[in-house]
Amino acid sequence: MTKDMTVSRRRLLKAGAATAIGVVGSGLAMPALAAGYPERNIDVIVPTREGGGADRNLRSFTAIWKKYLDTNFEPGFFPGASGRVGYEVYMGKYEPDAHSLIFGNMGPEVLNWVVKKPNFDIDDYIYWGRVDTDPGCLFVGAESKYKHIDDVIAEGKKRKLNVGTSRLAHPASIGMLALADKTGIEVNLIPLSGGKKTVAGAVTGEVDFSVLTSGSVAAAGDAVKTLLVFNDKNVLGEALDNAPTMNEQYGTDLPPMLSSRAFGIHKAAVDKYPDRFEILESTFKKVFDDPEYKAAVLKAKGHWEYVNYGGVEECAKFKQAMLDLGEQYKSYLTGS
Repeated sequence: MTKDMTVSRRRLLKAGAATAIGVVGSGLAMPALAAGYPERNIDVIVPTREGGGADRNLRSFTAIWKKYLDTNFEPGFFPGASGRVGYEVYMGKYEPDAHSLIFGNMGPEVLNWVVKKPNFDIDDYIYWGRVDTDPGCLFVGAESKYKHIDDVIAEGKKRKLNVGTSRLAHPASIGMLALADKTGIEVNLIPLSGGKKTVAGAVTGEVDFSVLTSGSVAAAGDAVKTLLVFNDKNVLGEALDNAPTMNEQYGTDLPPMLSSRAFGIHKAAVDKYPDRFEILESTFKKVFDDPEYKAAVLKAKGHWEYVNYGGVEECAKFKQAMLDLGEQYKSYLTGS
C-alpha cells in the first residue's frame, strides 16, 4: 500500500498546538494526545477480494468520511480462509494506535470464529461503526428451469441439491439450512469463495442455485432471479423480483439472516487512545447525514434501503447474536 505522507498546513498547526498544550500541565495531557490526530493516513484492512460488495461499500463511505476526518483511507485486501486471513493480518501486524481499522462483514466473519477459533481473542477487537444490514436470499440464474421457490422444493424432494454460497459459515447458508429443515429437502452447500463466484455459480449452472447477501444479488441485475428472501420483508421489491420471504411463504418465524458491514478496531487502541476513538466515532456518524453519501451509494449501485448507522452497542449485540446462531448450527457449518 502506498502511503501519502503529505502534511497539510492545518495539520502542522494542530500538531504545534498539541505540543504547546502538552507542556502546560499533566491535567491537559489527554486532549493533547488527540490534537494532531490522525497523524497519517488510516489503513483499512478488508478481509475479502478487491472489487466486491465490501470494496464498493467501503469506497462509498470513506469518500465522504475523509471530509470530516481530514485524512485519506488506504484499503488493503487480504482474502482467504473465509475472511480469517485479513483478521490475522490486522490483529498480528498492525499497531493498536487507532491509525488502522478493519472493515468486516460481521455476519459470516463472526460465524467463522464459531467454526474455528482464530489465533487471537475475539474480544481483542471490537466492531463500532455499522454501515448497513443486508439480508440473505436464495436465487437462480436467469436461464434456470426453477421459476418459483416451489420448483426448487419439488426438485429437492427428488434428489439432493447443490447450493452455492460465498462461505459455508454465512447467515444466508443458515437460512438455507433452516429452509431445508422446514421443507424436508436435502442440500449440499458448496462454498464458492466470494460473492462474484457465488453469483457466477448460479448463472452458469455450476450449482442448482445459490444463497448470498441480497444486495450483491440485486446488483447482478437481469443475470439472476431471486426466489426467496431471508428477512422480515423484501424491502427492495422489484430489485429482488418481488420474491416472498421465507416466513411469508412457509409460516416460519426465522429471524432475519443478515450480513452487516462494519468498521472494527483493536480494543487496546480504544483503551489507550479514547480521545482518538471519540474522534473516529463522531466523524463517522456525520457521514450518514451528508447527502453526498446517498449519492455515492447509489452511484456504486448500492441500496440506500440497507444503509443504517450502528454504534458500539448495536454492533456488540449483533456480534453476540451471530455467535449464538453459529453455536445452534455449528454441526451443519462444520460439516460434522
